[in-house]
Amino acid sequence: MAVEQPVPTAPGDQTRIHNIGYRTYDGPRLGRSYATRSLYSQSLRGSYGLGRSVKSKVLPMLLFVVMCVPAAIMVAVAVATKSNDLPVDYTRYAIIMQAVISLYIASQAPQSVSRDLRFKTVPLYFSRPIETADYVRAKYAALASALFILTAAPLLVLYVGALLAKLDFADQTKGFAQGLVSVALLSLLFAGIGLVIASVTPRRGFGIAAVIAVLTISYGAVSTLQAIADAQGTSGSIAWIGLFSPVTLIDGVQSAFLGAESAFPGGVGPTNGEGVVYVVVALGLIAASYGLLIRRYKKVGL
Repeated sequence: MAVEQPVPTAPGDQTRIHNIGYRTYDGPRLGRSYATRSLYSQSLRGSYGLGRSVKSKVLPMLLFVVMCVPAAIMVAVAVATKSNDLPVDYTRYAIIMQAVISLYIASQAPQSVSRDLRFKTVPLYFSRPIETADYVRAKYAALASALFILTAAPLLVLYVGALLAKLDFADQTKGFAQGLVSVALLSLLFAGIGLVIASVTPRRGFGIAAVIAVLTISYGAVSTLQAIADAQGTSGSIAWIGLFSPVTLIDGVQSAFLGAESAFPGGVGPTNGEGVVYVVVALGLIAASYGLLIRRYKKVGL
């Protein structure tokens, strides 16, 4: 029986030495604050689909247009009819368009955080100089800024149109400033709630459905209970019921302190004393949302 003999090879053919070492980085170390700002700017751009595919731009840009078009129509009507005031107060506009705002936050909150959870990239962020609080602050600030842009842009359209229509400058400026305060608080509150809900699941679809459900069901339930209380003559409980929905919470704050007309049944909003409770609850929800996000991402980043 023949035995197969190994083919002799030269030692140089058996060994290969490759220098695959990484080059060291000798440039500037921009540090933690730069990384946080970069995460904020990229997240803000992503909230409107900038730097992403055309498909990602469609919904946020469409919602932005939907928010601004009614304001432009109102300005045109005011100019055409030579009205002495706008058809809608600045503080009322966001409440009227709350369905569009809810849809925006439902679509963009999961986009901001769910993909990082789904693809398990959160620990990679924390391998860099940024910490858990930096990540949460950047994401929170980016979504709140995007929401503020969405809600403040139509107010700017109303204000510019009112000035072009030569309406009273002092009244319009005061109303515009009150409207900006209102939508700033709304942006912080809605962004916090949306991010907390979206951070629970890595599935974007589940996050969208959950955010819509929380905002819509809470508003519908509170409005129904307020209507029942008004019909039964127990109007004193209407203001307290309004504490249990983000939309009515903002409505109560601005009607108590910003001179807005309330959307509560009967048009009677909370008193100043009750308004203080509204402010405390709104700020408490914002702080609680931030704290829950910190706890959530400390677990995820382990």
